[in-house]
Amino acid sequence: MGRRILLLSDTHGTWDDFIEKYAARADEIWHAGDIGSLEVLEKLQQFAPVKAVYGNADGRDIRIRVPEHLFFQQDGKGILILHIGGYPGRYTPLARRLIDTYAPDVFISGHSHILKVMPDKKRGLMHLNPGAAGKYGFHKVRTMLRFEMDDGQLKNLEVIERPR
Repeated sequence: MGRRILLLSDTHGTWDDFIEKYAARADEIWHAGDIGSLEVLEKLQQFAPVKAVYGNADGRDIRIRVPEHLFFQQDGKGILILHIGGYPGRYTPLARRLIDTYAPDVFISGHSHILKVMPDKKRGLMHLNPGAAGKYGFHKVRTMLRFEMDDGQLKNLEVIERPR
């Protein structure tokens, strides 16, 4: 079994049993921005190591703790996280520059509150957007993604949902 990753975004300060239940089962937690409060970041860190970026709605308190974008290697795969990134065929200019620079295997963004899991065949990467785990925004269902990184593969991808 590989490392169990919980991927979430757009918590906007929300912390409750829905998030805690899945954070407690993760080996690592990745947050794609709009964390919303230091309390949420610190609670996540109590459960597992956190890799996070700030979003457009995050204040200075979060921005001094986490970067705007993050590139790292996980089990031999390049992972790029940026809050406002778009999606295949519709990347933001910054996302395009970062993808061209880092050539990631996986590109993760948030912001839209719309869950997307889609390959970008042109750029040879997998795009993940976990939707919104928080209670604020237009979305009707709160969502997160859970998967394993094992032997260089992204495996057992699961969509986690809860009505808002």
